[in-house]
Amino acid sequence: MSNYHVEPVDKPQALATEALKSLRNHPVQGMSRRRLLRVSLGGGIALWLTEMAGGFLALFWPNLEGGFGDTHFRIGTLEDVKLQNSTLPVASGFPSYFPDARAFIVLIDPARQAFVAGEDIEGDGTALNVRALYQRCPHLGCKPNPCLKNYWLECPCHGSRYDRLGIKAAGVAYGPAPRGMDRFALTVEADGVLYLNTSKITLGPLPIAVGQPGIIPPKSPTGCI
Repeated sequence: MSNYHVEPVDKPQALATEALKSLRNHPVQGMSRRRLLRVSLGGGIALWLTEMAGGFLALFWPNLEGGFGDTHFRIGTLEDVKLQNSTLPVASGFPSYFPDARAFIVLIDPARQAFVAGEDIEGDGTALNVRALYQRCPHLGCKPNPCLKNYWLECPCHGSRYDRLGIKAAGVAYGPAPRGMDRFALTVEADGVLYLNTSKITLGPLPIAVGQPGIIPPKSPTGCI
């Protein structure tokens, strides 16, 4: 029998004592796998905290600055509304948009060219001759747009349609929104200045069929969408 013992060339060899000491005293250069995991985890947590802080500021900062969410958001007099929307027939009852308030301001009875002093916590506004509609469509939150052809508000996302006072037209042909546009509580001071409580939103009423009392017919058979 042969005294030779053959070993595979790729068999790992044991580290000598000197080699182990060298590894301890001179660690591997660069980032280890453990440190990489720690850095990645820490970065993910930091990003999540940053997003949370950003969402918090977006929710509460406008309130602190007197923007949307303010309980006394100033719109102005009817003349101010007309001036700010000088290219639109506001005096005829066409909705005018105020982006900072996220609201449409509508004169209810155009025959009475004034806002009437008073307070309406439910947002109907009939007694004050003005209504403030929240810009969000009650369906999925898109912004309806007022149409000059028919004086209605029409949602470009899914076709929900409302008369100029925000009443939803009933029927499949008028879109899927379950109710009329929501409303802000409002106050008109003795000097005719309109203020909105944009922290209080009242849900809009149930849809009404076109031709029935309570909904203003469109001025044209076709709209903008």
